Amino acid sequence: MKLENACLCVEIAEKGAELTRIFNKKTGAEILWNGNPEFWNRHSPILFPNVGKTHGNTVLIKGTQYPTSQHGFARDSQFRCVKSAAEEAQFLFCSNEETREVYPYDFELYITYRLDGKNIFVDWKVKNPSEETIYFTIGAHPAFMFEGAKETKDDYLLWFSKMETLECCGLNLECGTGLPEESYSLELEDGYLQLSEKLFGVDTLICDDYQLKEVWLCKKDGRKPYVGVKSEGFYSYGIWSPKNAPFVCLEPWAGRCDDTGFDKDISEKKGINAVQPGEIFEKGYQILVG
Repeated sequence: MKLENACLCVEIAEKGAELTRIFNKKTGAEILWNGNPEFWNRHSPILFPNVGKTHGNTVLIKGTQYPTSQHGFARDSQFRCVKSAAEEAQFLFCSNEETREVYPYDFELYITYRLDGKNIFVDWKVKNPSEETIYFTIGAHPAFMFEGAKETKDDYLLWFSKMETLECCGLNLECGTGLPEESYSLELEDGYLQLSEKLFGVDTLICDDYQLKEVWLCKKDGRKPYVGVKSEGFYSYGIWSPKNAPFVCLEPWAGRCDDTGFDKDISEKKGINAVQPGEIFEKGYQILVG
């Protein structure tokens, strides 16, 4: 599926309803990571019904333990395009017998992409068609590729709107779950943070408590904005890049991985989303091309 206007050309796969390309027609830059498996074979997966990992790779739902996979099953599921226009498309994935084996709830997951000039609006809807409350986390994982073929992390800065300090949750590198007792702070200079390989020695920067509303990847030379993500009302945010990879992921999350040792019912998880019978959860973010 291709969306296009005077500024952007965007491509979306029905598998995972995943953005696979963002091309800036004004500059000729490929903005989204190309999926080279040398570093990471994805582009911008949708994380549902869990973001990150759960404790012990299981989740407790109404007294039963269900197996989970990192970031959930939506990213590897086949969506159906239910709306298509030159600058907008909507995709749908519904619960089925296979999903109920690992996640017992009924749901309808709608993903919509819409172009507006140099911006891409991404909207999620989770509809609950059942007669019970459903619980989940959901997140974005777009990877933004550096513009120059020889550029590295050292050539870029992150800019955090109206912030002086970044408060980050610790991460258990052995099992991929949170360690809030090992939280730490990163000082910003006029809102800027230098990218580096060392920065990702903790694997992923995890920011909770609705801290981040707008994050930009900027050129270090002149601090020129390159691409940003605007996301109001997201409980958590992840920033990640593999070692020596020529991209960085800016990830707004409505909820995140379990804290290490969390073994209670999904309904008691910090940052969980709940949708009552017949109701719809809605959340959205914007990708802003500089």
